[in-house]
Amino acid sequence: VEPNVITYNAVISALGRGKELQRALGVLNVMLQDKVVPNIRTYGAAISACEDNDNWQQALHLLETMRDCDLAPNAITYSAAISACEKGGEWEQALGVLKAMRDDGVAPDVITFNAAISACEK
Repeated sequence: VEPNVITYNAVISALGRGKELQRALGVLNVMLQDKVVPNIRTYGAAISACEDNDNWQQALHLLETMRDCDLAPNAITYSAAISACEKGGEWEQALGVLKAMRDDGVAPDVITFNAAISACEK
């Protein structure tokens, strides 16, 4: 059985929740090498893995990578990136992501605003 985008997404998500960020990012690289095209859920899982593993820099890098691949971040990916910044104590970065989200025409939700507010509290 050949892995597809769904199986790769599940593995990235599971590794992220298991505090295995480098392995999760490695799976994303293998996915690309295998010519399996990542989708918005792939990047959502990878950015959430960064959030779960306190790596806000990588979360922001993945947001940029999405754009380079002509994938528009959605509320879920933006919120995860803001949460990653919040966990890293990077309130200015969190607010920058919130601004980019609004500039891109993506409506923030309660989760997004809570993450941004939490970032400013630290």
